[in-house]
Amino acid sequence: MRKMNQSLVTEFLLLGLSRQPQQQQPLFLLFLIMYLATVLGNLLIILAIGTDSRLHTPMYFFLCNLSFVDVCFSSTTVPKVLVNHVLRSQTISVSGCLTQMYFLCLFADMDNFLLAVMAYDRFVAICHPLHYTTKMTHQLCAQLVAGSWVIASLNVLLHTLLMTRLSFCADNFIPHFFCDVTPLLKLSCLDTYLNEMMILTEGSLIIFIPFVCILASYIQITCAVLRVPSTRGRWKSFYTCGSHLAVVCLFYGTIISLYFNPSSSHSSGKDMAAAVMYTVVTPMLNPFIYSLRNRDLKRALWKAFLQKHIF
Repeated sequence: MRKMNQSLVTEFLLLGLSRQPQQQQPLFLLFLIMYLATVLGNLLIILAIGTDSRLHTPMYFFLCNLSFVDVCFSSTTVPKVLVNHVLRSQTISVSGCLTQMYFLCLFADMDNFLLAVMAYDRFVAICHPLHYTTKMTHQLCAQLVAGSWVIASLNVLLHTLLMTRLSFCADNFIPHFFCDVTPLLKLSCLDTYLNEMMILTEGSLIIFIPFVCILASYIQITCAVLRVPSTRGRWKSFYTCGSHLAVVCLFYGTIISLYFNPSSSHSSGKDMAAAVMYTVVTPMLNPFIYSLRNRDLKRALWKAFLQKHIF
């Protein structure tokens, strides 16, 4: 018998990070500080790159896009957490929940693709330096970013449409601080086999293909760096690669543990910690790891502030 594609639940209740009253205020302050740091850090990166013509290169073009995506990524979840705390409300409509899930997955996919694109850019710069300007053209850079947006949008649209076919007719409590795929599937009163299979197959390809490309790029980079005669040059390259790979491991490790493990292995505490890491902590750390220690960016920021008479 065919089921009606209509939800019997009109709203969900987001239980948040903790149900302990004494922990609510510290968590609110912590999330507020991390969100402000994320927005400020990434906007400063965008400002510096946009105002300094010397930074209009492929590497900084991708970095600017990553900063924009990270601001949007955090803004998808954290403001809702802060507003719920201020208003003493935990409710979110079904349509609002699916919308939040759509944009969350969209920006997560974009982070995924941009990390791979940035790794490829570094591969070309280090392994083929003489051909860098001819390979990494402005047209190619724009096509890589535009293609990432298209693929990410189509992928997320597929999973969102599959979610809309489900009905939620039982418990409407989500033991999370945002609407995520896994908690929603657990609340469905229809069979979620198709949703889970698409996550494990098509979703796996979206995650693992860029991840493999990153690993392949950095294996080639490592081999090229080891051939550099200067010890200082090798150390500088390894330092930069190590920082990038640390973020890659943090991002992909939490994603894989959340979405590509059997349902029986999930626990609310571990899922919550992993979700905080990739939705809040990683976007906050990216400006520090990729940019704020970069001498060219610091110089561009200082120049921008002086021109605007901020100091």
